[in-house]
Amino acid sequence: MIISGDLKMIVNSNEMLRNAKKGKYAIPAFNFVNLEFAKYILEKCEELKSPVILGVTEGAKIYMGGFLVATKMIEGLVKDLKITVPVCLHLDHGTSYESCVEAIDAGFNSVMIDASKYDLEENIRITKSVVDYAEQRNVSVEAEVGHIGGVEDNISAEVLYADVEETVELVTKSGVNTIAPGLGTSHGVYKGDPVLSFERMIEISSRVDSPLVMHGASGLSEELIKKSIENGISKINIDTDLKTAWADALRIYIGENERAYDARKIVGATEEAVKKIVAEKINLFGSANKAPNS
Repeated sequence: MIISGDLKMIVNSNEMLRNAKKGKYAIPAFNFVNLEFAKYILEKCEELKSPVILGVTEGAKIYMGGFLVATKMIEGLVKDLKITVPVCLHLDHGTSYESCVEAIDAGFNSVMIDASKYDLEENIRITKSVVDYAEQRNVSVEAEVGHIGGVEDNISAEVLYADVEETVELVTKSGVNTIAPGLGTSHGVYKGDPVLSFERMIEISSRVDSPLVMHGASGLSEELIKKSIENGISKINIDTDLKTAWADALRIYIGENERAYDARKIVGATEEAVKKIVAEKINLFGSANKAPNS
């Protein structure tokens, strides 16, 4: 039986992503940067009975004060809001072994080690070292191969499509739980139309057991999202769409209430806009009512 607000519902991503791969839907991975984002995401996921992955970048960690702040924030929200859906706290784009270890030691249930800037041999070595540490602590690990373009925490990268054989080798030799291959998406706001390689997506999905992850999904059309899920994507990261909705709602409120000073009312004016994006993604990804006992 699931107890309301039971911290046992804060889990790694392995089971939820295996279920998503089998069921042909995707788990939403929403990045958060503060209490309000986390609260709004959790409340909407609970309402729609969707499992959720909550992502923290290294930049967000610095902004919030540390990984432990994020851990305690999520633990408190899960308990006080009586959240019953599975919640995974995830390090998004960890740039080093040390950063991943720090997040794990702070209580994160999942980490992404992004060593894609290195050659394949070094990517495998670094990824495996994180996997070896994480496995002892029941933490799931995601890796990247190829390059997902755009800007992540002010770090710019060009799109580099993942090589199928290199992807298979990375997964096999490192033992990583999930893999984010470069398939044509980019972080941030798209300046042109993305060109996704569905042929690579299908082949990689058929040759590895690890669920596939899509980064840079903000701004993609519903058609491309649905086709990606049908062809093997089981986790989709959302960041820019949330921030854009939040910022737009904030500008409107400030414009209509120039003398407003109560931070609760100012920031709280973004709740409906953020929750609208969360609901749209859950329904698009097919994860509604996929939480246990929902």
